[in-house]
Amino acid sequence: MPLLVMKFGGTSVGSLDRIKRAAKRIGVEVAKGYDVIVIVSAMSGKTNELVGWVNETSPLYDAREYDAVVSSGENVTAGLMALTLQEMDIPARSWQGWQVPLKTTSAHANARIEEIPTDNMNAKFGEGMRVAVVAGFQGISPEGRITTLGRGGSDTTAVAFAAAFEAERCDIYTDVDGVYTTDPRISNKARKLDKIAFEEMLELASLGAKVLQTRSVELAMRFGVRLRVLSSFEENDENSGTLVCAEEDIMESNVVAGVAYSRDEAKVTLVSVADRPGIAAAIFGPLSEAGVNVDMIVQNISEDGRTDMTFSCPTDQVARAEAAMQASKDAGDINYHDLVADTDVAKISIVGIGMRSHAGVAAQMFKALQDEGINIKVITTSEIKVSVLIDRKYMELAVQALHDSFELEKA
Repeated sequence: MPLLVMKFGGTSVGSLDRIKRAAKRIGVEVAKGYDVIVIVSAMSGKTNELVGWVNETSPLYDAREYDAVVSSGENVTAGLMALTLQEMDIPARSWQGWQVPLKTTSAHANARIEEIPTDNMNAKFGEGMRVAVVAGFQGISPEGRITTLGRGGSDTTAVAFAAAFEAERCDIYTDVDGVYTTDPRISNKARKLDKIAFEEMLELASLGAKVLQTRSVELAMRFGVRLRVLSSFEENDENSGTLVCAEEDIMESNVVAGVAYSRDEAKVTLVSVADRPGIAAAIFGPLSEAGVNVDMIVQNISEDGRTDMTFSCPTDQVARAEAAMQASKDAGDINYHDLVADTDVAKISIVGIGMRSHAGVAAQMFKALQDEGINIKVITTSEIKVSVLIDRKYMELAVQALHDSFELEKA
């Protein structure tokens, strides 16, 4: 039988009534002749509660026990979903990560999937099981310990199963009805996209759009898994939601597909750094080791053998960055006059595969911001995106201005 993967996020299974609603959706697909692998998240709020319990019990916790605790939320949902389906006379059973087994690395709390053997589950489908309800977000390490995949890891679980079992499609059910040109809460002109290319979705996800986890889109692009983002709270048909697919499956793309933003950004500048070979490695090596997620990097013109080095990172990592740079300075690895951190900035980005074949996109972006009196602090570009740092107070104005400038409300 053809196979479909369906993933339900925390809000979609946040109560017994919502689990029943999701089960009815699964029943519709079973009635169409599909075998279904269902990936479930913990009920909304449960993972945060479990994390809070761990922190309260042991602030310097053992990561292996952390995973054992926080993975339990998905186990509860999987069992309840299987019971609900059984009450509907649908042959279903729940699977925890170790039962599949979903094999991962040993990096607890942020493990990566290494292999999903299919024999065990396929044997159960052969015996008459129609729905496998899998606890998302979790797997098993080579040492036999439970691991978790990081926040949002159920999306990655779903795509990995779709790739391993060569599913016809992977449907992601969430609290929004698709991928929009920007956040509808900021612009009432935001338009739902019928299709979006993997590369565009990957950039939007990494730049702050929270519809899909970045790693899940990476996996989908690598293995060619067709993703569909749908709402759990609306009636859907074959044309509902947004299909995330290969570029060649899209007839005609707009130059810009969407505007993304990240509110919690900081700009860090090392003032008067020695401009010498290896200085970049001396700065960004320690930052990497300290777990600082550096994004935009700009080096000023060198004067008298000194330069300023600017980079952006999440605001909650500024203290970590400052500590890493001070330690390197104390050790004599780098020398700078001062470190200046601006934690009141936001990152605004435009994304679109159409940028490859159209000139003047960056100029149009800069003109739209200029017309609103918005000063740009840092600029970075890639083949299909342009990102800028601006004062956070102008964030919503910038998003609306760019959405209007590129006429993203038009199909």
